[in-house]
This record gives sequence, structure tokens and C-alpha cells, in this order.
Amino acid sequence: MRRVGITYGTQSAQLQGIRRADPQGQGRHSFTAQQQTLRRLDTVFAAFYGRAKKGKAGYPRFKPYGRFHQVHFVAGDGAKWTAAPPGGWARTAFQGVGSVKVRQHRPVPGTVKTLQLKREHRRWYVIVTADTSPVPLPPAGRSVGVDLGIARFLATSDGEIIPNPKFLAAAAETIADLQRRKEHTRCGSGNRQRLRRALAKEWRKVRSRRRDFHHKTARALVERCDVIALEGLNTAAMTRRPRPKPDPGQAGAFLPNMAAAKAGLNKSILDAGWAQFANILAAKAESAGRRTLFVNPAGTSIECHQCGQKCTRPRRDAVICPTHGTMDADINAARNIATRAGLGSGQAPAA
Repeated sequence: MRRVGITYGTQSAQLQGIRRADPQGQGRHSFTAQQQTLRRLDTVFAAFYGRAKKGKAGYPRFKPYGRFHQVHFVAGDGAKWTAAPPGGWARTAFQGVGSVKVRQHRPVPGTVKTLQLKREHRRWYVIVTADTSPVPLPPAGRSVGVDLGIARFLATSDGEIIPNPKFLAAAAETIADLQRRKEHTRCGSGNRQRLRRALAKEWRKVRSRRRDFHHKTARALVERCDVIALEGLNTAAMTRRPRPKPDPGQAGAFLPNMAAAKAGLNKSILDAGWAQFANILAAKAESAGRRTLFVNPAGTSIECHQCGQKCTRPRRDAVICPTHGTMDADINAARNIATRAGLGSGQAPAA
């Protein structure tokens, strides 16, 4: 209303005054953790204004207490991590909270930098971020291109196929049933709360299964390959809703824009989780001294990897080259990715 710019620096200065005025309330918590919340707010609005300059942008949604699920702490400044002794519990201490027991599921190597306290409904997690040095694996003598897909999760340029487990599709019936039952309950009732928890549990299981599959698949690739090439996919743009098509011959009417079919494709792409897998693979490769390369994805599926001619695709799993005939569509795409990354044809280990 006043057209005054509000920045992170302005709010951080205001926070100091708030803490002085309320020493037993806001003042008893970690100043650095509160600053991290302001930094998140600043990042969200910077992204909003960036989108608004390019066109229409949705205003950031206010996060009430019930939707605020995580807090960041800097280790040594309002938070401390103590690793678990043999057969015991790890402990983490937060300013204003005290010491909390943590079930440590694996060792934490390196120097602890930040601690993140996260809530998922009735479950609480401590996410520990540590600074470590890469531990190079011995040379594997194998370099591959990898094509990510929906019918198959991935195919490599040397012929390895990994099927898509489709975790969301497997749980869709259970999730839909719980959602229908929840919609028929009264707001605020105990039954609604129980169904909300059951629904959240099913979604958590889907996320956990997908993440576990991504970690295991990425680890297997990193252990067996020196260089891994993938397509640089923009998943956010690929899963965007199609724009409405106004009917020029009838005011207020719209032409079909294939939104229903696109919604099903979007759901399948998001269920596969290509972006999450690529991030996990890149992180594991860096920690193991391996290389990941991202290439331009345009045309990898319909160009022949042997001659470069445009192929026809009568079926999802096959392409037909005018010169070389029928070939597997996913393996052909993986070999195109390997070629674009400079790994040769990708059919044999790189020298």
C-alpha cells in the first residue's frame, strides 16, 4: 500500500528489535534460525517478482503454523550435534528447546555444517548436512548414456533396462479411497483427523519408496560407470498445464487443448521422479569421483544413433529408421545421449 520495498536486511533489523522487546518469547530462540526463515521468505518473493516480470505469476501462499514444517539451524550457533555412541542414541541440542534424542541410522562423516528439524505429521526428523571430501571409487571402465522414461524407468546405451515400479499408480486406489472417505467427514471431527493421518501415511510411503528406489538405482550406476550422460530435462516445464485455446468463432467458448491427456502424462512423469533421480545421481557421482554429463534432449528419441536420420515411431517401444530398420526406442535414445556427450556410440566401454 505504501509502495515501500521490504528486504531481508530490513526485516533482520526489525527482528533484533522484536527479540529485545520479547526476551522470554522470541528472544529465547536462535537468532540464526529465525534469520534462515527470513532468508526463505526473501527467496520466495524474489522468485515471485522474477516470474511477475515475465508475465502472470501466482502470489506466494502464506504459511500458517500448521503448514510450517521445518526449521534450519547452523551447527554451533543455536544447535549442536552429538553422534551416537555404540548401541546408544545420538543427541542434538537446539536453543530454546533443549536436548533431543535421535535414532541415528548411519554414521555422519565430515564436519557438520547445518541441522534441519523437520516434521512430517507425527514424525520428526533431524537432517544433518556435513562437509565431506570425495572418496573416489576404482575405475570401472564403463561409460554410458542413460535415457529416462515412463514405461521403463531407464535404459542405458549398452542395453541395460530398469523397469518403472510406478509407486503412485500402485497406491492410487488406496489413496483415492481414503480421500473420498475424508471428504465425507465433518470438519474438525476426530474421524477426519484419523483419515488425514492415514492419507498422509500413504503419501509418505509412496515418497519413501520412490526415494529409496532412486538412491539404490543411482548407487548401482555410480559403482559400475565412470561417466554417466543424461538428458537435461526441464521437468517443471514438461508437466505444466496446457494453455486454454479460446474459440474465435464463439465468445466465451474454448477449443479442446488435450488437457485431460496431458494430466495423465504429467502424473506419470512426476511419479517417475526424473528430477529427483538426476539430483541424487549427480550428488553420488560427485562424492565417488565420477562424472555426470547433461546433454540437449531435443530429438534423442527419434533420431537414428547410427546415421542421424529421422525415424518413425509406430509404437512406444520401437522406432524405424529408413536405413537401419526397427530398433528399441529407449536404447536408441540412450546411444544418442552417449554420442552427444562425447562417449562414442555408447555400445561399448569407452577407452
